[in-house]
Amino acid sequence: MRNKTLNMDTKIAEYQPVIGLEVHVQLKTNSKMFCSCPTVFGAIPNTNICPVCTGQPGVLPVANRKAVELSIKTALALGCTINNLSIFARKNYFYPDLPKNYQISQYESPFGMDGVLEIDIHGKAKKIRIKRVHLEEDTGKLLHSIGSTELDYSLIDFNRSGLPLLEIVTEPDITSPEEAWSYLTGLRNLLRYIDVSDCDMEKGSFRCDANISVRDSAMADTGKLGIKTEIKNLNSFKAVKDALGYEINRQVKQLKAGKEVVQETLLWNDRQGRTESMRTKESAHDYRYFPEPDLPPFEFSGNLLEKLKGELPELPHQRKKRFISEYLLTDYDADVLTSAKGLADYFESGVNAAKDSVPPDASLKFAKPFANWVNTELTGRLNARGQTIEGCSVSAGYLARLVVMVCEEKISNNIAKQVLDDMFETGRKPEEIIREKGLTQISDEKEISGLIDKVIEENPIPVEEYRGGKKQALGALVGAVMKKSGGRANPQMVNRILRTKLGG
Repeated sequence: MRNKTLNMDTKIAEYQPVIGLEVHVQLKTNSKMFCSCPTVFGAIPNTNICPVCTGQPGVLPVANRKAVELSIKTALALGCTINNLSIFARKNYFYPDLPKNYQISQYESPFGMDGVLEIDIHGKAKKIRIKRVHLEEDTGKLLHSIGSTELDYSLIDFNRSGLPLLEIVTEPDITSPEEAWSYLTGLRNLLRYIDVSDCDMEKGSFRCDANISVRDSAMADTGKLGIKTEIKNLNSFKAVKDALGYEINRQVKQLKAGKEVVQETLLWNDRQGRTESMRTKESAHDYRYFPEPDLPPFEFSGNLLEKLKGELPELPHQRKKRFISEYLLTDYDADVLTSAKGLADYFESGVNAAKDSVPPDASLKFAKPFANWVNTELTGRLNARGQTIEGCSVSAGYLARLVVMVCEEKISNNIAKQVLDDMFETGRKPEEIIREKGLTQISDEKEISGLIDKVIEENPIPVEEYRGGKKQALGALVGAVMKKSGGRANPQMVNRILRTKLGG
């Protein structure tokens, strides 16, 4: 049962939320950050481990080159300034899932600083500043339950310990749960575009902690911040949005009651819809950071940075602008298509395939209807089955050929949807399905005229209503003709001939 003590509709106009997000991203590498253990998800607990990632005495870490390069590429994609000389540090704290009692991380000299990610809020662009991008090793995983059974003890799985974990920290530029949602979806999309992580929240490869405070709106121009809390255990974008909304209201109620907000770390209880105290919030000096003595400083040459920059693909915001200018798409269509790299690739592949089927002057006109079919008909079927575009059985070229036939009025929209259903099941060519089922559109005027004559004869009431000025009666007659033709009659031709025969 959800907690009812806080009214989520509390008016907080006199207070301004200030939010900073820390996103932890597991990088797409075959081995861990400082050892050769595999990074396979879902392995039997404590099988992907070795003396290095379990903190045994006398072992030394060796940095994973690919993890470093993926980190630099991310920092470049976010427009960060790269620290040419970067060092790792020891972050000291005791927790059961940390076998060495310290975590190898970065502190004073992270790989990247001072970047930016632009988000869209109600049609307006807003820049969220990126404070730092740094690399560290992940911790183990504590298990407090097995299935639905709560345990009175904890189990530890060290398979995750030592995985390369990239932390991306924002400045406190976010002012609402909606902005946080937009930032997280935009960041995940960017990371998937540059192929540094699968960003699967269910597998824990994209995790978020939120720092939040509220201040009197009159203090906004002073730069002064309120006392912040940190919310952990946010395992979905919805959880982030709900937790921030709850915590904003909780802190406002505290301040209105004349009480101080306590600086602490909170857990989000998704079942009860509320935050719960975990521990008093630590400060940086509590971790006693000092340079990692077992790893040398990392120095990056200009040639390496240029190489990594050259490996970056076209980024989502760049691709969206190009789709609008090159294919004359609407902002909405371009936004949907570029929301996932696979979807954008599918669209462009289909448009390129259609160039062989349509005249050059018609290729631009094809892009818009093809975008509609991808964004609605195709993704609707994929969503209904919980599938992604990568697993789609309909090739982009085949869908393009189907849409070309619709544009050329060889088949109707309704017939095309039936054909797509078959293509979705079988992956077959549209022409093959149309030929096999006899679905070619009827565009012969004489044949359509004959069907219309029969419909007029069989439907005297709507005929008289139309002739009497009730123009909407035409729709019933068009529907009757389409039914009689098995949905194959050219609808534009049916409308034209019907109006001619009915005298209007």
